[in-house]
Amino acid sequence: MKNKNKVVRFDRIGPAEVLEIHEEPERLPIADEVLLDVDAFALNRADVMFRTGNYLEYPQFPSRLGYEASGTVKTVGPNVQTIKVGDKVSTVPAFSMGEYGVYGNSAIVPEHAIAKYPDNLSSLESTSIWMTYITAYGALIEIGNIQEGDVVLLTAATSAVGLAAIEIAKSRNAKCIAVTRTTAKAEFLSNHGADFVIALENENLVERIGEITDARGVDLVFDPIAGELLEQLAQVTKPGGTIIEYGALASEPTKYPLFTALGKGLKIQGYTLFEITKDKDSLERAKSYVYQGLKKNIFSPIIDRTFKLEEIVEAHKYMESNEQKGKIVITNT
Repeated sequence: MKNKNKVVRFDRIGPAEVLEIHEEPERLPIADEVLLDVDAFALNRADVMFRTGNYLEYPQFPSRLGYEASGTVKTVGPNVQTIKVGDKVSTVPAFSMGEYGVYGNSAIVPEHAIAKYPDNLSSLESTSIWMTYITAYGALIEIGNIQEGDVVLLTAATSAVGLAAIEIAKSRNAKCIAVTRTTAKAEFLSNHGADFVIALENENLVERIGEITDARGVDLVFDPIAGELLEQLAQVTKPGGTIIEYGALASEPTKYPLFTALGKGLKIQGYTLFEITKDKDSLERAKSYVYQGLKKNIFSPIIDRTFKLEEIVEAHKYMESNEQKGKIVITNT
């Protein structure tokens, strides 16, 4: 008889309370699949959106969830060639969350979504790198091709992706303007490397960007919010500049800023990290870039808070509070 295994599932769209822990048999991997004993897994905003029915993929019930886990390879499918039993690895978001969710004591994912992580990282840190750094890398490097002296504007800057984007921007000697909702997070962002911090609760975004850039505007905007904010972002982007939208956190509909975009010749582009992770060559470039940054300590994943598996509902509620500064991680050890 197979070992019992605790996994998180939900059987309807709804609040954090729909998440339930189930004990069930552990299935064996087939074909190119890899089975992990999970040490830790990380929460992402995508998980919350998936749970509430607001994601790119709609869950098929009962559904698992989660993209990022770290652990030890327990078993591999017959077609697996690059991973062996005993390897310490973490998962790359390159699969359907509903089909291959990683919340639990074990997880099965395709071989192409497995990556060994640098020895200088803990299991908590290793479950906090791929969604974070590949998302930022794809936007700032593959698409934006930011250069020394460019001015980059980052909204929701205290998110794990926002913090990674600061590190990437600074590694390219670009100027970084971090935007947050409250002054409570301003010092944290400055200490993390942001050249300027704008707290929207008491500062006007358009006026402040005008002051910082001498009315020139920013070269690149990296934004997961959209909604009514998009018009303001268009106003502060320089003529010919780029706005990359990688999320939809706003509660209101997003209107396209047509006249501002026309007048400035703006490039407003939708983006997800799957543009990188589902393309073999792009993914290898991204992994190499992240590996080098981690090994050189240019990149350093920030863990905001950890929870136990039994606290998964509380962990999701904490993510929805928007209080975190960095990654939220669930531990199994």
